[in-house]
Amino acid sequence: MKIIEIMNWLDAKCLTGQESLNSEVNTAFGCDLMSDVLAFINEKTLLLTGLTNPQVIRTAEMIDINAIVFVRGKKPNKAVVDLANKNNMILLCTNHTLYTACGILYMKGLKGIFNKEENESYGQ
Repeated sequence: MKIIEIMNWLDAKCLTGQESLNSEVNTAFGCDLMSDVLAFINEKTLLLTGLTNPQVIRTAEMIDINAIVFVRGKKPNKAVVDLANKNNMILLCTNHTLYTACGILYMKGLKGIFNKEENESYGQ
């Protein structure tokens, strides 16, 4: 799914990475615990979070995430935006809550990530 589509569906504003909005993601993960992000996410995943600190960018950098949506109208400060620019990341912000933003994307067909146990319980 293209980031530009996600931006439109979430009525989001683009803070960085305007030139990369046609890039794609395969899955989404909504979370505020960066330890869970490290444990479950792989590349081509869109991260949705309410955290706006530099650790979000550093965590995304470690696992090659290039697109983050900040929810609940939260906007990162200039230092975080600059760090994202330096790492060629797309930052979006939406007024939707985490739950609603994830639900919208799910209804549009963007799959969530699964851990091994979930895959087995769903027969995948």
